[in-house]
Amino acid sequence: MCTMAWWKVSAAGKDINPDLASERENPSFNVETLTNIVDGGVEGTRCRRTVVSTINKDPVFSREYLYFKTQSERYEGAIRNTFHLKRKMKEMGWEEDGPVIEYIYRALGGELALNIHNVFMKTISALGTDEQAAKWLPLASNCNILGTYAQTELGHGTYLRGLETTATFDPKTQEFIIDTPQITATKWWPGDLGKTCTHAVVLAQLYSNGKKYGMHPFIVQIRSLEDHTPLPGIFVGDIGPKMSFEHIDNGFVMMRNIRIPKENMLSRYSQVLPDGSYVKSGSDKINYFTMINVRVSMMSREVLEPLMKACTIAVRYSAVRRQSELKPGDREPKILDYQTQQQKLLPLVATCYSIRFMAKYLENFYNNVYSEIREENFDSLPELHALAAGVKAYVTEICSNGVEICRKACGGHGYSLYSGIPSLYTKVAASCTYEGENTVLHLQVARFLMKCFAGAQSGRPLPASIGYLSSPATSGCQARTPGDFLNPEVYLKAYQYRAYSLISSAANKLQKLLQSGAEQYLAWNSTSVELVKASIAHTHFLTVKIFIDVLNSLSNPPEIKAVLKRLCDLYALHGIFTSAGDFLQHGHLSGKQLDLATTAYLGLLAELRKDAVLLVDAFDYTDEELLSALGTYDGNVYHNLLEWAQKNPDNKKVSPVFETYLKPYLHGNQSKL
Repeated sequence: MCTMAWWKVSAAGKDINPDLASERENPSFNVETLTNIVDGGVEGTRCRRTVVSTINKDPVFSREYLYFKTQSERYEGAIRNTFHLKRKMKEMGWEEDGPVIEYIYRALGGELALNIHNVFMKTISALGTDEQAAKWLPLASNCNILGTYAQTELGHGTYLRGLETTATFDPKTQEFIIDTPQITATKWWPGDLGKTCTHAVVLAQLYSNGKKYGMHPFIVQIRSLEDHTPLPGIFVGDIGPKMSFEHIDNGFVMMRNIRIPKENMLSRYSQVLPDGSYVKSGSDKINYFTMINVRVSMMSREVLEPLMKACTIAVRYSAVRRQSELKPGDREPKILDYQTQQQKLLPLVATCYSIRFMAKYLENFYNNVYSEIREENFDSLPELHALAAGVKAYVTEICSNGVEICRKACGGHGYSLYSGIPSLYTKVAASCTYEGENTVLHLQVARFLMKCFAGAQSGRPLPASIGYLSSPATSGCQARTPGDFLNPEVYLKAYQYRAYSLISSAANKLQKLLQSGAEQYLAWNSTSVELVKASIAHTHFLTVKIFIDVLNSLSNPPEIKAVLKRLCDLYALHGIFTSAGDFLQHGHLSGKQLDLATTAYLGLLAELRKDAVLLVDAFDYTDEELLSALGTYDGNVYHNLLEWAQKNPDNKKVSPVFETYLKPYLHGNQSKL
């Protein structure tokens, strides 16, 4: 039992840690202006702060004791939060569509249930007819039914064509028979399925009149609306403990010849007629549209947020943690003053800004393509599919690795849940596999790149995001000084050349293998490592290009443009520094030029060191959002750690282990002390 009555740690009246306060003196730019840019405008900042403040003030939403709760308590709390939030939104007049939802999710750290219920609704809206939307969406909006999206199976995930669940049309009864014919067809992982949902959009292979028509979505009732028990033929439950997402009831379901009405097939773009004939309009890829939507929406909420929070925590902690000697005899320096610590953290801060701009670009692109699809124009769907897949794979890998770097940059204290970073890591790590395993997604992008490369060779017009394949850079880099590498035109050309060269190299190898007589699948598999590299290089090039485009579009004060320019430079040069072989391989950069780029890169670390705390302050996280003893705005790290330890309920009682195991030994042969 904790017996610290002599010192009751209290947060009241704490001053800002002088080491952190000094980092905020004499700022070189207006932090509020930079926050507005991150939020997409002044109104975005105002709205977000209003929402976050409202959530933080409501005791029902408190996350104070989150780290001490069990999985069941987390699940129950998420359900409670979700339905309390529905009442709160009505009270506040907040619209369910729009940025408010993202702000709420940010404020609660994702401690909400029914997230996949929203995917269920979006799927019906996107793939259902007007009549189907009119029937199902009001029920779902009012939570008269609770839905999930059941796609992944025990035996198949990203490879959707391999899904084994079947939907067989019976023209006699005008019904579909939904079946999971073997154990590997069991739907596995859908959120809200384990304990909560009543209905599911089930992805299944469509069979009609003896023919297979591929994957299609069907609405299937899972549980009774009266007593919540599984319907006959339905075997459903929770899959159990996971690495993270303790509050989400990821589930499994087996369906044994479940009959559903014909109208439960979502039929905006394809349908089965009463006689069993199949009619399709639009692209075959339209049934993948839900996955595209989720990949786009997850970028900011599920993937970037953890990295932004981890950077905020690690940079603030690095500004107050003192350790070792830099100059012999001097006081222990802040660990942020070590170049190695700067090289761990500052490129990640720059990455946060880069991904924020990429996420916004992707969202806008998605919205434009969605509008075209609603008008039955599917021309841009392949480009959207490739862009969303590439960004998802690239960004999730960068962010999950980045959060882990932040954790290790905090030393031993980073291992504590109180730091806030382990929970961020275990959450973002999952994003590398859900909604598409990253290597598989890069190979999907590579198929698009190979097709576009062949089109460019034939003189066909290309989609905008891949247009550079029609006009490859031919000359080498012209940089002669480190300062030349601070010119966006110089490093953008290097990234474009790298992407083109890796795409061209993979395409040429693939073609040679085919010409030598290799079968397509063997040639593809033998080139797959190069193809993945080509996809990564293409996506990396786009993120650099979009950051530069944002810089060129800004009309903010010079000091804001200057600090964002330094961040863009650092992001780009960090990529060259860490992937030097790619840039040297095809001769665009020489070894001497790589040395110049490295000099410029390390110089940027020193320049941005003085702005480090301000740059993460601009992310504007409240202490309640960060939920970190190391990352509070006041920087009182050690005070926080001790205070949080005292909140542990286990420290307020004698452990039952004493009576059961320890006491017999301690009292058995007590020595006379």
